[in-house]
Amino acid sequence: MAMAPTVTVVLGSIAFGFFWVLAVFPAFPFLPVGRAAGSLLGAMLMVMFRVITPEQAYAAIDLQILGLLFGTMVASIYLERADMFKYLGKLLSWKSQGAKDLLCRICLIAAISSAFFTNDTSCVVLTEFVLKIVREQNLPPHPFLLALASSANIGSSATPIGNPQNLVIALKSNISFGKFLFGIFPAMLMGTLVNTLFLLHMYWKLLSDKKHEEDPATEVVAEQDVISLQHSPATTSHASLNSQELSSELESIDIQVCPVVNHNTGPVESQRTRMSSNEDEIDRVPSGVPQSSRNSNASKEWTDEGVTSKRLASVNGLPDAISTKYLEEKEVSTTKWKGILWKTCVYLVTIGMLISFLIGLNMSWTAITAALALVVLDFQDAQPCLEKVKNFSL
Repeated sequence: MAMAPTVTVVLGSIAFGFFWVLAVFPAFPFLPVGRAAGSLLGAMLMVMFRVITPEQAYAAIDLQILGLLFGTMVASIYLERADMFKYLGKLLSWKSQGAKDLLCRICLIAAISSAFFTNDTSCVVLTEFVLKIVREQNLPPHPFLLALASSANIGSSATPIGNPQNLVIALKSNISFGKFLFGIFPAMLMGTLVNTLFLLHMYWKLLSDKKHEEDPATEVVAEQDVISLQHSPATTSHASLNSQELSSELESIDIQVCPVVNHNTGPVESQRTRMSSNEDEIDRVPSGVPQSSRNSNASKEWTDEGVTSKRLASVNGLPDAISTKYLEEKEVSTTKWKGILWKTCVYLVTIGMLISFLIGLNMSWTAITAALALVVLDFQDAQPCLEKVKNFSL
C-alpha cells in the first residue's frame, strides 16, 4: 500500500484538528458552533483539501449502522418513558446493605443495562437515581459515579448495540448478534468483576467511614416534629369543630332523607296535607283574633315549607355528587390501566426486538421496525422523542 503524499497528510491532519477541537470543546471561543456543525466542517474540509473524493465521502456513510443506532436509541427512550430505568433505580436501593453493597449493585446493573440499551442512555438516566440514593444515605457521590461510568463502558462491549463502535465491528465483519454476545459476554462479566474489586479496594476506607451514615437522632427529632404538627392544638380544635358541623349537617340530612328513600311520594303528599291543614286552621281561627296574627302564622308556615324545600333540593343533589365522584374514580382507574397496558406493549416490543437479533434477522431493519411500532403505540407526536435522539447522538 502506497503512502499518501505529504501535502495530503498535512491537509488531512489540519481538517481532523478542526474537527477534534470543535468536538472536544463545543463552545470554543473563536468558533462556538457545537459538535454537530464541527463534525460537518471537518468532513467538508476533508473533501475541499482533496483528502477524499465526494464519492468516497458518500460511500463512507453507512445507512445500516445509522438505522440500527437510530432504532435502538428510540427504543431506549420509550423504555425510559415506560419507567424501566426507574425500576432499575429502585433495584439499586432495594434492601441495600450499605455503601459497599450499593457500589457492587451499581457496577452490575450499569454493565447489564448498557449492554442492551447503549452506554450513553444508561449513564445519562441512571446518574439521576445514583445521586438521589447517595444523597439520601449521606454518602460521597464520586465513587458511585465512577462505578457507573466505568461499568457502563465495560458492559457496553458485550453486544453490538452496546455502543456505536460495536455496531461497526459487527456489521462490517458480518458477526451475528448471538455469536457476538456469547463470545464477549463472559469477558464482560470478568471485566465488571475486576472493576468492582478495584473500586472497592480504592474506596474501602472512604465507604467504611461512619461519619457518612445518617444520625438517628435527626430522624427522631424530625418524626417528633411531624407528630406534634399533626396533633397541634390549632389543628385539633379545627378538626373537632369541623366534625361537629359535619355531624349536625348529617343529622339534618338524615331527617329529610328517610322519607325520600323509603317513600317516593311521601314528601309531596305530606306537603299537600300540611298546606290543606294549614288552610283549615286559618279558617277555624276565631274572628276575634287579629289579622296580623293570622298573617304571622301563615308566613311562618311558608317559611318552614321553604326551608324544607331547600333541604329536599340539597338531598336530591346528593346522587349527582356521588355519580360525579364515581365517574372521576372510574376515569382515574381507566387511565391507570391504559398506562399499564402501554408499558407492557413497550416491554414486549423491546423483548421481541432482542429475540429477533438473536435469531439472526437483519439488525438494522429490525431496530427501525421496533422503533416505528413504539411510535405508533404511543399514539402521540413523536417530535419530543426525536429531539431526545438528537441530544443523545450529540
